Amino acid sequence: IEQLLISRQEQSPEQEELMPITKAAAFLDLAVPTVYSKVCRKEIPVNKRGKRLYFYRSELTEWIKSGRKKTADEIREGAVQHLTTGNKKTKAF
Repeated sequence: IEQLLISRQEQSPEQEELMPITKAAAFLDLAVPTVYSKVCRKEIPVNKRGKRLYFYRSELTEWIKSGRKKTADEIREGAVQHLTTGNKKTKAF
């Protein structure tokens, strides 16, 4: 248990790395003006201190993961599950 806790503590600082906009743009493989426009449209998680923008690596990673598109098999599986779970409501006329 002790080894597990130590390894988790060692991983935490890396995940909570605070990055300026240039480093965040490089991490996202985007141009700096593109990151500024995403911040302006409130599309990306950001922390602002004065005139400077900062980004947490973990928040950017979660933001990227939230945009995941389902595969055709996952969509098909969800449709089959929806049809078989009894979500059939009858309308009373």
